[in-house]
Amino acid sequence: MTSSHHPAFAHPIEETFARILDYYGIEWQYEPRTFPLQWDSQGRVTEAFSPDFYLPQQDLYVELTTLRPQLTREKNKKLRRLKELYPNINVKLFKRQDIRDLMVKYGLDREAQKIEGSGPQETVW
Repeated sequence: MTSSHHPAFAHPIEETFARILDYYGIEWQYEPRTFPLQWDSQGRVTEAFSPDFYLPQQDLYVELTTLRPQLTREKNKKLRRLKELYPNINVKLFKRQDIRDLMVKYGLDREAQKIEGSGPQETVW
């Protein structure tokens, strides 16, 4: 994907991540696949998971979360289920601190401050 053809991202952190990928020429797709995780007795999907990004050259799905650690339990549960049902799928979860560290590393200090998580002025997108 190129920066002039970005999709409508669900969260500002996804757009920032896409900009980093674009800058380094890393090919990516946004939410290209949904993985069914649970079905009802009629076989209808009742729970599914769509990772945020797919990096085809690395054959890697990437999920981003800025949720506080205590709120990531549900996302971790879905990732465990995905790995159980689809063992050949590579998926990496970038948690809040991982994302902040990545932004700082690439000079996106302003964006990093929004997910800093250190104090009462904390702002999470």
